[in-house]
Amino acid sequence: MDKIDSVDLKILNLIQENNKITSEVLAKEVGLSSSACQRRINSMRKAGIIQKDVSIIDRNILGRKITIVVQVLSDKEGVEYSEEFKKLMIKAPEVMQCYYVTGDYDYVLIATFVDMEEYELFTQKYFLNNNNIKRFSSMVVMNRVKENLSIPLS
Repeated sequence: MDKIDSVDLKILNLIQENNKITSEVLAKEVGLSSSACQRRINSMRKAGIIQKDVSIIDRNILGRKITIVVQVLSDKEGVEYSEEFKKLMIKAPEVMQCYYVTGDYDYVLIATFVDMEEYELFTQKYFLNNNNIKRFSSMVVMNRVKENLSIPLS
């Protein structure tokens, strides 16, 4: 895919809001045929612009009422240590997002738990028993003011 045009941006805005939108509704919104919209979406998937089609699940209904933001500082620097921790976090089902960051800490995690006991077990498994973790800091989310993964498009 060479270039994203204004029609592609409209399509992306609409499918970010609702990825189950029908081709017919999408076509009416952007002024193309439904098959043209599908071709554009398929091209954007192939180009990696659209990475995933997901469903956002209400974790409160499923009993995962605690969200914790965790800052993690590694003890040792080096590619092998960094890659090892990244692999652990990718496999950890509680971790919804993991960022390698600049600043006072090396990583910021967004994770969800059923209760504080589950979080305590998580910290023991991934931080306290890990020789490469110097320290970590936890912030329990009291209220989700805004939670969105949509990218602002113009």
